[in-house]
Amino acid sequence: MASWSMVFPGQGSQSVGMLADLAAAYPGVRETFDEASEVLGLDLWRLVREGPKEDLDRTWNTQPAMLAAGVAVWRLWQAQGGPTPKVMAGHSLGEYSALVAAGALAFSDALSLVAARGRFMQEAVPEGQGAMAAVLGLEDARVEALCAEAAGDEVLAAANYNAPGQVVVAGARTAVERLLPRARAAGARRVLPLAVSVPSHCALMRPAAERLRGRLGEVAIHSPRVPVLHNASVDTADGPEAVRELLVRQLYRPVRWVETIRRMADEGVASVVEAGPGKVLAGLNKRIDKGMQALPLFDPATLERAMEAIHESE
Repeated sequence: MASWSMVFPGQGSQSVGMLADLAAAYPGVRETFDEASEVLGLDLWRLVREGPKEDLDRTWNTQPAMLAAGVAVWRLWQAQGGPTPKVMAGHSLGEYSALVAAGALAFSDALSLVAARGRFMQEAVPEGQGAMAAVLGLEDARVEALCAEAAGDEVLAAANYNAPGQVVVAGARTAVERLLPRARAAGARRVLPLAVSVPSHCALMRPAAERLRGRLGEVAIHSPRVPVLHNASVDTADGPEAVRELLVRQLYRPVRWVETIRRMADEGVASVVEAGPGKVLAGLNKRIDKGMQALPLFDPATLERAMEAIHESE
């Protein structure tokens, strides 16, 4: 019997109109967003449906919107008789969706946490002072060395190990600007500044992480019913306190996605379902492990395909 995993995307996968076709076919999707709106005092479904894009892309809005999207798809999967995965993971913010799906966090608590997380992140680094960029076509170690060269006395580090030859860096804007020509000169295939307002997963987020630690202490965390691999450790957490600590560390440590998918492969995972809008993770997974089936799930057609493929493999 083949085993499979479910993964949840994070910021960057959001778009105005996301999950509209799924919500039209399955009212439970909209109901999950309505539940989130009640908690947040914000009409989240209207924001997702109508935008404007600038508002949806503000990190304190994006984070609860993507959390609701991931949870809505997971609930739909369950309602349609989908089996339980062997393991779960989420990319950055998506880790919160995974923890809700696994029963470690209540949806309402997770919504409050990620809304606060977004505010703490933005307040840690004023808009315009931080930056992120994707470096394509260089070895991880080369990118790390270039970061060390370009940093000077500022923060600059690898933030997301997304796929072989695809590393996202984060830090002070001026340090990222110094890195760009160095990476091109070193032979990078492409160097792409990212349209983000916060330099996630680097040391600039430590103040936000400490504020988040306080909020995490106020919510109940349970042992997950399904194992969740955490970004910061590429491992499961040993109890609620360990989950809290890993969520704190996640803010200023890199997302180790390549290792996460390879760990799943080592444990016999043959298929990965990406629960949420878009297919960013499915694309990355194909580059990490070509033999692993990647199944995005964001509309009725992809739901049907994923359900059929997973049932066949069970």
